[in-house]
Amino acid sequence: MAETAISIKNLKKFFKGHLSIGKIEALRGVDLDVPITGIYGFIGPNGAGKTTTLKIITGLIFPDEGEVKIFGKSNLDYDVRRDIGFLPESPYFYDYLTGEELVLFFGSLFNIPKKELKERTLHLLELVGLKGKEKLPLRKYSKGMLQRVGLAQALVSDPKLLILDEPMSGLDPIGRREIRDLILKLKDEGKTIFFSSHILADAEMICDEVAIIVKGKIVQRGRLENLLGKEVRFWDVSFRGAQIPPQLSPRIVVSHEDYTMIRLESEKEVEDALSVLTTNKLKILSVIPHKASLEELFLSSVEESKNGK
Repeated sequence: MAETAISIKNLKKFFKGHLSIGKIEALRGVDLDVPITGIYGFIGPNGAGKTTTLKIITGLIFPDEGEVKIFGKSNLDYDVRRDIGFLPESPYFYDYLTGEELVLFFGSLFNIPKKELKERTLHLLELVGLKGKEKLPLRKYSKGMLQRVGLAQALVSDPKLLILDEPMSGLDPIGRREIRDLILKLKDEGKTIFFSSHILADAEMICDEVAIIVKGKIVQRGRLENLLGKEVRFWDVSFRGAQIPPQLSPRIVVSHEDYTMIRLESEKEVEDALSVLTTNKLKILSVIPHKASLEELFLSSVEESKNGK
């Protein structure tokens, strides 16, 4: 039995550039293993190679070197295709179709019996939050609704692996939350979700593992808790009032009309600050520890790549 949902070995891809540029190296020896079940985030700046990698995985384009295996078999194996659901970035659907007609069309490509397909289509549209919108033409769908119906078509064959290219791009905060919740629900159902994104906060909220790609090369990968660490980097202490006791010398101070927030760098500083605030009878509102964020890891990885590290 395969131990990985996706296994990528030494993937390279070149594209023709202008005459003065020559070939453009889009992927520079990408190696990646995506475990079965769970949510894997594939993040990187624009032009880093995310979409190119996803297109190779799904067989839409071919690599110049390297191989891709899905559940232990070649990604070009016909039987493997049924195990993959794919949502491209900014998908184009025939806008005269209704949401129901779109999902039925994609389902028919998998030779699903008509009665079963009809039931599955209605179930999926309800799952993605489009119940009551099944008969609405796609031209009347919002960006968020198009993303949802795109997810429904990606799920119509009941795939074990879901590949999503920027699934939360262009959505408002409510739409992003709904897509995040749906991805988490699909994980609970035992599916493997591999998605690309440049929205780091969303990736940090839901991913079990991530890989960071910069200039066609993987520069970081692993479980989030291992990459970010468990060590607290600083503490924010908020208290009622606008005056800071002279005994305190915080690195950062944010003052508001009715409260003040100070940033401290060690547990000892926090303990001393709490003692001083209590002595001065200042009401403590909150003590919030901050660990390293995915955004910080991402920015440092990009910066190191620029410096040739």
